[in-house]
Order: sequence, then structure tokens, then C-alpha cells
Amino acid sequence: MASYDFDAPRLFIDAPLQAGARILLDRGQANYLLNVLRLRAGEAALVFNGRDGEWRAEISVEGRKSAGLVCAERIREQGPAPDLIYAFAPLKHARLDYMVQKAVEMGAGVLQPVRTQRTQSARVNLERMRSNAIEAAEQCGILSVPDIRDEENLIKFINGLEKDRLVVFCDEDAPVSNPAQALAKLGNKQPRLAVVVGPEGGFTDQERALVAAHEKSVCVSLGPRILRADTAAVAALAIVQSVLGDWH
Repeated sequence: MASYDFDAPRLFIDAPLQAGARILLDRGQANYLLNVLRLRAGEAALVFNGRDGEWRAEISVEGRKSAGLVCAERIREQGPAPDLIYAFAPLKHARLDYMVQKAVEMGAGVLQPVRTQRTQSARVNLERMRSNAIEAAEQCGILSVPDIRDEENLIKFINGLEKDRLVVFCDEDAPVSNPAQALAKLGNKQPRLAVVVGPEGGFTDQERALVAAHEKSVCVSLGPRILRADTAAVAALAIVQSVLGDWH
């Protein structure tokens, strides 16, 4: 990443990208480039859509409040999205925003809210989740915006997983004191992963039995301290990525 252009602004564009493509920016994006960053016609921005790689584009000013972009050259090819599902019990707004941003930075390919027996928060705002995911991807040079899935009951989620997907079940009552050692025993990089973190009140015995019954699962604690759910997201994904994921 040493040669990556961190100076040019970066925008997610929900439109096809190819050489010569002209993109009309929405009002917020135009305001950001023209009035916040004070860029001028002909200056560069980076754009991506999660499908066509990343492109260097030139700004085209269409008036004081309107702007567009013209794709010039592709600078990064699109790779496959991470096959890592991050499943979590819904949180309140500010903490959910933080959790979504950090999960994207840590390489989650799917964000899956799951309702457990002790979940207390109201239904999540999927549009707000997507906005936070896009913002994190824009700021961190990420090409694939995670799939934001509708809320699902934990039982239905676990039963719907592929049999060969490794489920890393993060539970403060797990007997394993060293999660990194527990995961290292599973071998090398796992191609399909799901990380499950529960609500602040923890999982019930019924839910623990449900996950343990999955054909390929491992139950781990996240160390000697009780973590808040948004902190647990960072801790769990860091451990998983370093031992079994794309940090390995």
C-alpha cells in the first residue's frame, strides 16, 4: 500500500465505471468536492463501485453547486469480496455506527444483524448501516462494500449457514482462555468464516447449544475481561483475521 494515493479524495459511486464514463455526482458529493475540499475542474478523485475496481477520474464542474466526474484510468482491479460474515446482536445508534465502521475496516464481507433471546435494541436502520459502511470503505481504500443484510433470528441464521463454513462463536462463558491458541489449532487460513458476537447480556444455554451443533464451529472467549459489544467486534475480528483470515 506504500504507493497508494492517499491525497486524492475517494468516493463510492453506485454506477458502472469504465474509461470515458461520465458520472453526475449527487448534491452531497458535489458539495464535498467543490466547497469542502475546494477542488477545481480537471483535478483528480478516486472512484469505486464495489464491482469495477478503482478508477482515477477528473472533476467536471457543471455550475456552482453541480459537478461530475469523467473516468480516466483504472488503477486497481476488483478482487473478490471477503467471505467473512460478521453476525452481531443489534446495538444502539452511536455504538452501532462505530461497530459497522470497524467491522468494514477489519475485512467483514457481510454484516448480519441477528436477534437473540437477550437482544434489547430496536430494529436496525439498514440505510444508516450502509452509509457508515460506505464511509469506512471510502476512507480506508477498501474496494468491496460489505453486503448489509436484513435482521434475522439467530436460530434461522445458524441453520442457514453452509456446513463447511467455520463459525467462530464469541462467548464470555467459553472455557477457552486463549482465543488465538484455540483458533490456531484449526490449521491454516479458512476460506469461509462467520464470526458471531452476542448482546450485552450474553447468550442463553439454548443458543450455545444451537451454535455448538453446527457442523463446523468453535467457541472462544475474548480474554479475561468482559467487552462491550462494539469493542468485541474489533477484538474478535482482529484475532480471527490474524490467525485464520487475510492477515495470515
